[in-house]
Amino acid sequence: MFMDPIISTIQKELIGVIDEKTKNSYQRFFKEKVNAYGCKTAAVSKIAKKYWKIVSTRSKHEIFSLCEELYQSGYMEEAFIVSSWVPNLKDQFEPEDIKTFRYWILNYITNWATCDSFCNHSMGDFIEKYPESINELKNWTQSENRWMRRAAAVSLIIPAKRGKYLDDVLEIADALLTDEDDMVRKGYGWLLKEASRQHEDTIFEYVQAHKREMPRTSLRYAIELMPKERRAEAMKKDWK
Repeated sequence: MFMDPIISTIQKELIGVIDEKTKNSYQRFFKEKVNAYGCKTAAVSKIAKKYWKIVSTRSKHEIFSLCEELYQSGYMEEAFIVSSWVPNLKDQFEPEDIKTFRYWILNYITNWATCDSFCNHSMGDFIEKYPESINELKNWTQSENRWMRRAAAVSLIIPAKRGKYLDDVLEIADALLTDEDDMVRKGYGWLLKEASRQHEDTIFEYVQAHKREMPRTSLRYAIELMPKERRAEAMKKDWK
């Protein structure tokens, strides 16, 4: 299959900045096997910015194609470059782009880091531009794919931090409330935590109403920013 020359150039640059200490310690952050060159985050960011200046004159369609090629390598660092590039296109986002984003998450996202780096910003920007697409996130809560379900929550992290879409945040939390997957539990717990910045009373009430069924992991995340007294009150329950 033809590869755009700029992709192979990026890959060579990534190989050139491999850090042995980073490479040797990478896997400890993940339960699942990950493929990584072993580059420091700052080095990957520098490369992403360097090549964005080169590709930014291309059409959105062409850039999305480059992103697909980066994802297909399976390497973490190349996925992070996608997460760096796509938010730069937010002014060009169109409603049908959700199909591309859904496909990428379903087929190329395989760990919490690539999920969060893409969804926090690219999906978050998309949702802010097209709030009606939150219904798509609600559909993802029913996916058999654990990363789609986590994406349903973490795509709203930044809007929730700003106090937006509270009712939708709670609806997504409801849908994921008793999810069996630890990564999904942490994802919606994190979403509730960020929502609590602007809506502490509502999130506290939600936790109090659901704490008998809410997994401990999710609850701990949700109340992390609350005052000590509220955290203590929320933790009073007979755990399963």
